[in-house]
Amino acid sequence: MRLTRSVLAAGLLSAFVAGSALADNHGRLNHTISVLESGGAAFGIFSGDRSASNARRLARSDLDYVFIDMEHGPYDAETLQQVLFAMTDKAEIAKTGSLRMNTTPIVRIPVNGREMNQHIVKQVLDLGVFGVMFPMINTREEAEFAIRSMRFPQARGSNDMEPTGLRGRSPGNAVWYWGTTGSEYYEKADLWPLDPEGELLAVLQIESPEAVANIEEIITVPGVGAIFIGPADLSTNMGVPRSHPEVQAAMATVLASCIKHNVPCGLTTGASSVEARTKEGYRFVTVGGDGGISPGTADALAKGREAAGRTGGE
Repeated sequence: MRLTRSVLAAGLLSAFVAGSALADNHGRLNHTISVLESGGAAFGIFSGDRSASNARRLARSDLDYVFIDMEHGPYDAETLQQVLFAMTDKAEIAKTGSLRMNTTPIVRIPVNGREMNQHIVKQVLDLGVFGVMFPMINTREEAEFAIRSMRFPQARGSNDMEPTGLRGRSPGNAVWYWGTTGSEYYEKADLWPLDPEGELLAVLQIESPEAVANIEEIITVPGVGAIFIGPADLSTNMGVPRSHPEVQAAMATVLASCIKHNVPCGLTTGASSVEARTKEGYRFVTVGGDGGISPGTADALAKGREAAGRTGGE
């Protein structure tokens, strides 16, 4: 049967309207924020494997998020774009009717907090990632700059004008990747929990004695979505082994601040530690590394989910 132009146009319009509403009808686009805002613990890995096959495996895993590591791996925006599109699971979208990804892509950028290079943040966000991890945040000033670099300037009269956004407006690739209209993207591409409807997550790494000393000033910057302790760099900067009591005390100080302010606290774990760390109050932990979904990672993930009471469904 031949379709007239008017019928075809009406069909395309209906499909567009239905597609733009997919996220609204099925909750958030950012699965990890859904877990965290419900008070749950989220589990992920660090990954340096940029292959399409690994991206597909991650997209269909039970992980909540993946840190695409561009700090200790090469910074390559073109490769990042390929990874993001390889994580797009059309079969899952068709099955669920939702644009939300099961595993949230978050990029750890290569620049330390003191370097304040906002162009890197702008580039990864413009490709469509749902979060940015900032290494080596040591002061409130650095934390504020990180938050500002992820935000668009807000409309006059908004109740969340501060911290003032610095991000320039040209997110064509991100709009395409999220599957939204341009106006929808600008509404959703803000920081949770500063904007309760925001779909972007800012993760600040605490990796030095200075950062531990300043944790109260850092964590109270509006827009901080999660804190992540880097125990390897923290212990190195303290000049003692990771197991040293001073390192453990510093980690406990950061965790206590996170619990006090209801900010998710992250840490690297494994099968032998994830249960204990989750019960201590860490609820944004990694359970593996570059090996992808290895047997060890799968074991740690299962133990962590059980400890967090997430054995059934999400």
